[in-house]
Amino acid sequence: MDWCMPLLILLLMGRHGLCQQEEVCSKSLINSCDDCIKSGPYCAWCQALNFTKAGEQDAVRCNTRANLISAGCQENEIISPANKLNIAKNDPLSASENGQVVQMRPQKIDLDLRPGLPVSFNVSFKAAEGHPVDLYYLMDLSYSMRDDLANVKVLGTDLFAALRKITKHARIGFGAFVDKTVLPYTNTNKEKLLKPCDENDQQCQAAFGYRHVLSLTPNKNDFEAEVKKQFISGNLDSPEGSLDAMMQAAVCEDKIGWNSNSTRLIVLTTDAGFHMAGDGKLAGILEPNDEQCHMENNLYVKSTEMDYPSVGQLATQLEKNRIQTIFAVTQNVESVYKELSKMIPKSEVGVLSSDSKNVVELIEGAYNALSSKVTITHDSLPENVRVVYRPICSHGEKSENQGVCDQVRVGDEVIFEITVTADLCMENKFFTISPRGIKDTLTVTINTTCKCQCDTAGPIGDPHPHCNMRGSISCGICRCNKGHVGQFCSCKIGDKDEHTLRASCQKDNGTKCEGRGDCVCGRCECHNTDSGSQYYGPYCECDDDHCEKYQNQQCGGNGECRCGKCECNPGFEGSTCQCKTSDEACRTVNNSVCNGRGSCKCNQCECRGGYQRPHCLECPGCTDPCQTKSGPFKKNCSEACKTISSKIVEKFTFTSKECKQKDSEGCWMTFKLVQLVGEDNYEAEIRKQRECPPPPNFIAIIRGSVAAVHLIGILLLMLIKLLRYMKDLKEFRKFENEKKKSKWAEVRHHSELFVCSTGLASVIFQCKNV
Repeated sequence: MDWCMPLLILLLMGRHGLCQQEEVCSKSLINSCDDCIKSGPYCAWCQALNFTKAGEQDAVRCNTRANLISAGCQENEIISPANKLNIAKNDPLSASENGQVVQMRPQKIDLDLRPGLPVSFNVSFKAAEGHPVDLYYLMDLSYSMRDDLANVKVLGTDLFAALRKITKHARIGFGAFVDKTVLPYTNTNKEKLLKPCDENDQQCQAAFGYRHVLSLTPNKNDFEAEVKKQFISGNLDSPEGSLDAMMQAAVCEDKIGWNSNSTRLIVLTTDAGFHMAGDGKLAGILEPNDEQCHMENNLYVKSTEMDYPSVGQLATQLEKNRIQTIFAVTQNVESVYKELSKMIPKSEVGVLSSDSKNVVELIEGAYNALSSKVTITHDSLPENVRVVYRPICSHGEKSENQGVCDQVRVGDEVIFEITVTADLCMENKFFTISPRGIKDTLTVTINTTCKCQCDTAGPIGDPHPHCNMRGSISCGICRCNKGHVGQFCSCKIGDKDEHTLRASCQKDNGTKCEGRGDCVCGRCECHNTDSGSQYYGPYCECDDDHCEKYQNQQCGGNGECRCGKCECNPGFEGSTCQCKTSDEACRTVNNSVCNGRGSCKCNQCECRGGYQRPHCLECPGCTDPCQTKSGPFKKNCSEACKTISSKIVEKFTFTSKECKQKDSEGCWMTFKLVQLVGEDNYEAEIRKQRECPPPPNFIAIIRGSVAAVHLIGILLLMLIKLLRYMKDLKEFRKFENEKKKSKWAEVRHHSELFVCSTGLASVIFQCKNV
């Protein structure tokens, strides 16, 4: 298919999926042509000398191509860099008898992009017939697989016959795995390490993690001979070290013998689950898997030193080494490996029979499923670069799955429309695009156009009359010589340096002339606004186009905009002159405005101090006026009386809350307050009748005092009596004890008296008959 010329035509016409987008150009902070083309993919620059009018800034030169033409800029004066695409290598799709095939074109593209402007190109893929296939058979040799091993030993002829249907260039290899030879995965008893199977099994090999048995070979006899030498082994737990084995088979390219041009397949056969990263902690193995080859004498020597790889690590290495995986597993673990297959690109799951007799049919079906799906992806994508895929699969239909075409047969040609966008400026960046599991790659090199290539009027740097011979032309604007400044280099700096002049045009060390004018000889020359009026003020800080709007009219149509603020016509007020000058709605029944507690703005009360609309009558959050420490009584009496008018009444006429206060005589005085117009203006009604407490009863006080003295005396006498009684009782008991000690003991045995004597040299008492 010759698609290069139509593609270039599309690029020149600007139709690569962009024709439906609205072309806009942001013109903020534009001071040069370079700034313009960086500001947006649709911005163009007019380099005509007299394009700007008096008072206009150079930023008006930056706009969309259509707007510049409508403003009077000639087509040949417009600078708008376009994307450029160069196909550096485009070998045709082909296949050869020696196994060298080209399944994807082109192979190299150079892009010169404008930041933000996408470019699209097509990539063709055609699955070649007879493409070389390398199949590495990786088998679980734990004890539960002993029946399967017997069938695999005679598998060579059938397996090669199935591969011959696919390609003439087929090779096959063999590897085996069990698990790490440490507890708790394997019995570490010396005898059990040498023979981990049952005692009745004579043919049992020593425990091992992963062993590479046979490198890839086109000879089926070598395959059968090496497999027949294998014996079953064993371990303790059910999950196996299959991820360890797959990782080594993927990264040990030289040991396995992978062909750089072949389709690479690993067929994993097992009847158990798998250990993964983190499980090694059970055996005290903390070092993470380093994704490197550690094979010595065909054995994985770091099995007991490194943890199992994670699923992510394995998926990365399988994709990096273009290896597709077929999981041939028994039905009891089918669901486990289907979940694993979702995380490993280009993998399929097939169900083994209990003795693996159907493994050849399984491999054949899984390979067909893998080869019928073409998934295109990228690698090493630079930052700020976006890639979008739109596949056009067989028979011209477009797939909804980005980057994937299903049901592709050998010989079918599919096309992927690829759109690349560089968001920022960059140089000599590249990335690769390739179908998963296929060697063919497209290298895309990206450079960006971030500088204008302008046509200069005369030699570069020469003085030009447009700049009063004091500067040169660059993209239509003056670049002044040293000592001169201004739009046309008309200002001579003199003794002042340029920095001092520019500082005098900056308000509060801000932007020069607020970004709305040019600093000419230390003074701002203001630009025109978009509406045609002019900015004004010492720093061009004012304009009459940006006041608040009301009902989509500036200043509500009832005033004039002056330096960003509305000056209202007579009879109107408000920030947008939206209100008529009136206080009708603010008037109360007593004809006051907002009860003297607020101001009337836009015919609506704006209350002070917590008072509420509509007339600032109530104040829910204010303190209680009855309190002496707040309200009208927070002042002393003489000051409070100035703002409170009062009258003595027999009966209250006010409906407000009753207040009580004590007077100087200790009587409770009851009164009510009503707030008048204003904040501290009250009227009080004071009830004539006070609540005074009765005088004290002196007779009752004297009698009570005498009775209390007598009661206290009686209690003291009783206490003294009690203490004397306790003392006498104690003396009596002491007398009784002494009396008992002075009595002689009477002995009834014939009136015999025993006299006890104590020996001088002994503490033993001896008794004699007297």
